[in-house]
Amino acid sequence: MSSVPRTDQLTILLTIDVEDWFQVENFKRYIPFSSWPNCELRVERNTHRLLDLLDSHQTADSRQPSVSNCELSPMSYDLACHSNPKATFFVLGWIAKRLPHLVREIHSRGHEVASHGYYHNLCNQESGDALKNDLAGSKKLLEDIIGAPIYGYRAPSFSINDDILKMIETCGYLYDSSFNSFCMHGRYGSINLSKNGKMGIASQISDAFYELPISNLKVRCCVLPLGGGGYFRLLPFCLFRKGLETILRNEAAYMFYIHPWEVDPNQPKVKRAPLSYKLRHYVNLNKTYSKFSRIIQSFKHCHFFTCSQYIMQMAS
Repeated sequence: MSSVPRTDQLTILLTIDVEDWFQVENFKRYIPFSSWPNCELRVERNTHRLLDLLDSHQTADSRQPSVSNCELSPMSYDLACHSNPKATFFVLGWIAKRLPHLVREIHSRGHEVASHGYYHNLCNQESGDALKNDLAGSKKLLEDIIGAPIYGYRAPSFSINDDILKMIETCGYLYDSSFNSFCMHGRYGSINLSKNGKMGIASQISDAFYELPISNLKVRCCVLPLGGGGYFRLLPFCLFRKGLETILRNEAAYMFYIHPWEVDPNQPKVKRAPLSYKLRHYVNLNKTYSKFSRIIQSFKHCHFFTCSQYIMQMAS
């Protein structure tokens, strides 16, 4: 019989993909890139809502900090000992260029800043040179803004493959977090992790590069999407929580993702989009904020680490 992890060993990785309502893939046909500068920027106020929400919670690490929590590495010491859950913010370069003060605030509040690329183009539709420039350019932009290294990358719409993964490593990242194993979404990519060693939920690709996949629930031969986003908004809270408990029991760690626009029910409506796209984008936006807060509260006994902090802890 497999052992059940102790509650003090359970880890939740909260990740926020910092992009605005008009930059999502489903609406690209109706909101071309050339029109982005004319769209209302709502990402700053929505990101502040998420930052304030995280600050409003206390977790196991903050109530009873232990020596082991604070000895992960010099880089992660402050993160581990803060009094609220910490998250990783994958920031779009286009947003960072216009709102550098927001990126600095994310960093100053003790969260990890990582890259979500620059233009939100699907990686598997980019030429090699264009993708390399996007990966390197977005990394340098964020590093210049916060004055600290950027360790992580997440591909728009999880558009990843093995060749892209190698390019991400070549561009100097410590980890990628772009693999979503739910195969029934047409834009999600796929990578082969079967030959890589595992450290918790992380897969070690090479000596200094790791993959941190989105968490899904495996039931026999099926993969149920339970990592966040629209699936989080669609599923009843009790079912989502139950699935999360199962993942933690099996893996001892869980990766969650959300977007700032998902806590903004008053965002402009894209009326020309097909009904299926509108349903996927707008479903339960009025419930996301409170639901996200309930998830944190329900699992306050867990450790809430940033992605780079988790990797350094598992590798130590």
